[in-house]
Amino acid sequence: MRWFSATPGSAPSRRPARQARRLARLAGAGLMSAAMAVTASDHAHAARHKATAEAADTGPQTEDSIVAIVNGSVLTKRDVDTRGRLFALSSGLDVSKDVMVRLRPQIVRQLIDERLRMEAMLERHINVPVAQIAAAISGIEQRNGMPENSLRNRLAQDSISLTTLIDQIRVQVGWSQVLRMETGSRGRITATEIQQRTDALKREDGKPQYMISEIFVPVEDPHHPETELKFTETIIQELREGAPFPIVAAQFSQSQSALEGGLLGWTQEDSLDPEVVEVARKMPDGAISNPIRVAGGYVIATVNNRRTVGHEMATILNIHQAFLPFDQPLNPQDPSDQQKQTLQQASDLAGKVKSCDEMETLNKKFGEKHPTDPGELRVDRLNPQMREVLEHLQPGQASHPLVSMDGIALIMVCKREERNVALQTPSEIADQLLNERVEQTSRQLDRDLHRRAVIDMRSKS
Repeated sequence: MRWFSATPGSAPSRRPARQARRLARLAGAGLMSAAMAVTASDHAHAARHKATAEAADTGPQTEDSIVAIVNGSVLTKRDVDTRGRLFALSSGLDVSKDVMVRLRPQIVRQLIDERLRMEAMLERHINVPVAQIAAAISGIEQRNGMPENSLRNRLAQDSISLTTLIDQIRVQVGWSQVLRMETGSRGRITATEIQQRTDALKREDGKPQYMISEIFVPVEDPHHPETELKFTETIIQELREGAPFPIVAAQFSQSQSALEGGLLGWTQEDSLDPEVVEVARKMPDGAISNPIRVAGGYVIATVNNRRTVGHEMATILNIHQAFLPFDQPLNPQDPSDQQKQTLQQASDLAGKVKSCDEMETLNKKFGEKHPTDPGELRVDRLNPQMREVLEHLQPGQASHPLVSMDGIALIMVCKREERNVALQTPSEIADQLLNERVEQTSRQLDRDLHRRAVIDMRSKS
């Protein structure tokens, strides 16, 4: 399951509230440091810190052993170990001790980055309310189909303090506010900018385009990338053994796409590193690449889908639904009287409802537990069972009752159309432009924070 999607996405930039929410989604992605240097931008400082860490005491360490002091804030072995256990739990894998040892340097860098970002939040008097953090955790539970408070219980079962997750969410949400303040008026995307990008896409018509995800690992010293290469190879091994790409990207990628699971969206070749393009052209969809050396670091890539710019036809459905709730979870072997009556009622209504307006009225009558209009659906993106239900429905025809654990749904197709979905909408282009702008702001601010920081590496984690 994915633990890190704490801030929701939203749309276009010229409406301030919606702009703020989109900035929150984009900004929160950078959970890890965008720079590897620790006290200054030159390699001499970095080398001294690296040497200090390598020369540290290798004897037995307690949980309270100091790993680093970040502008006076102490980072302990306990902090590093707990974050590692959180990653292992969220990935669903039995991560070996050897693998965890190889991941620790990157976890340390992530925690250092969070300390610096927290300082940036405090300097701007940004305080993330407890209610906002609680709502984020509740959202995580809902997206993963977990009962209320079950996340807290599961973490406790694995001896992981809930504070570990809270700290990560607090920085994620607060950093989004920092970037919103830093981006300021530059976060407004103009109609002219959208038109310029639209014209550029037209010139790319017919060329390859990829739905690609990446994990970016920056290299501290380009002359000695051995440590980062070893880390990248460890991550690839975990991905190929089944670790979910979005989880690993959210935890370890140091690009602004991290919170989106590393997903870059539909991207044309001239927007990717040439080295990534060369690999993407050859690799099968769904495969995990070997380490790709690019300017500034390594990329791990996976291609989710591919198409040509401006050309992708799909069947789009607009549907309405009515949901008849159960008064308790369904036991298929022993349904209650209320559940039997609800099924009979749904069967009767399926033959009587003749329009989407009637379906909307019906859904409101039963409390509107689920939204009447869940939004546009692409037939080819539906699971096989739902596709089987909807493909053969005519507009104005209700489906047979669809039974779930908490109730019964009736679905009706309101509109069916064939559409070229490869044509990006102005809203999608605005999202892309804003993403690029926030990425630049985040990297620059990260560099500034590291340049000013005083970080004393004490021992190996």
